[in-house]
Amino acid sequence: MKKLISAVFVAALALGAAQADAKEWKKVRVGVEGAYPPFSEVTADGKLVGFDIDIANALCEEMKVECELITQDWDGIIPALQARKYDAIIASMSITPERKEKVDFTNKYYNTPAKFVRKKGSGIEITKESMTGKAVGVQRATIHDNFVTEVYGDAVEVKRYGTQDEAYLDMVAGRVDLLLADSVAMLGGFLETEQGKDFEFVGPDFSDPKYFGEGAGIAVRKGEEDLLNMLNQAIDTIRANGKYKAIQDKYFDFDVYGS
Repeated sequence: MKKLISAVFVAALALGAAQADAKEWKKVRVGVEGAYPPFSEVTADGKLVGFDIDIANALCEEMKVECELITQDWDGIIPALQARKYDAIIASMSITPERKEKVDFTNKYYNTPAKFVRKKGSGIEITKESMTGKAVGVQRATIHDNFVTEVYGDAVEVKRYGTQDEAYLDMVAGRVDLLLADSVAMLGGFLETEQGKDFEFVGPDFSDPKYFGEGAGIAVRKGEEDLLNMLNQAIDTIRANGKYKAIQDKYFDFDVYGS
């Protein structure tokens, strides 16, 4: 009997400790890039807009928490999360094994393939023979950077940029021969704009999970399962109640969630 009472007492203590450790989230600070249209950008009057921004606000609304958006350069976005500058990252971050070692991810909230862009009439094809000696622009510390470096690094010069916009500028200026990035980001952020009119997609879609992960997810610090669960539930909710589709249709004319 004494053993039974002791066991119940220990279990009650453990439950109480778990409840004490669980954080009641009233405000969630979200790290965003603000330089990756149409997913995230800053307008001329300083307003954050884009698919990622609308998704962040919709998730916070479902979780009934205040949402504070904090811009952060891409190559420091995970270190800033770990340093508690914000609580979650919603910045088109692909779920990869390498990143899973540093942060925890929600389920995906969209999944689109990568693709190369070339100048019209250049004749460059996506083969090592055709690409040898060419300069390929990528955003630094991305899945696209890793892919080009590993697969084509022995044949091309890899040029790395802090933002995708910087890569576009060098492409227009003729300082790179090819770009590799998310196909949807390049379509809306470059090819369909005035500066991108002389450029085109080339080659196949790239979506091998080995390089490109399992889709874009929301990153949180290791061990913050309460926030992770809240975000996953909110993603499921906006997918079910139509809010996700309304946001998607504002930016895209296809299913960005993917297979």
